[in-house]
Amino acid sequence: MPNKQERPSTPRHTVPRDFTVSEALWPRDTGALRSVREPVFVEEQGVPLELERDGVDIACLHLLARNSSGHPIGAARLAPDGRIGRMAVLPAWRGRGVGRALLDAAIRLAKELGMVKVELNAQCHASAFYAKAGFQQIGEVFMDAGIPHIRMVKRIECHAPETESELESR
Repeated sequence: MPNKQERPSTPRHTVPRDFTVSEALWPRDTGALRSVREPVFVEEQGVPLELERDGVDIACLHLLARNSSGHPIGAARLAPDGRIGRMAVLPAWRGRGVGRALLDAAIRLAKELGMVKVELNAQCHASAFYAKAGFQQIGEVFMDAGIPHIRMVKRIECHAPETESELESR
């Protein structure tokens, strides 16, 4: 009889993804990114448009989630200093793994760029989501655009550099 505490050998979530996450380019994909961010931040959360359009996007790397029909459903950005921001998922797609896929992609991208940590200012209601991904809270709650936030940081595990023989075998 199997031990009840053993984990099943099959994954708990076997539902196939019905969306993709890929890098997006600013300004080419500006419309697609804004088609997610503005409904979430400006319309739903009441963030002033001038704060949402902060002028930082041109310097950032962007990620865009699209449904199987190619429509934008989620967005995120990674700033050159390792700050993840503008994480947004349209309401109909929340709870389906889109946010986590965007976050994981941003962390992978930061790692590929040699960053040793990423950080973000999480809306307090979403801090448990980021904590599950390994982020730790730093400091006190603060207000941004009238919404309570908390700074969160995650160290990125770096792989050991390749040995000389591994490099030579390429």
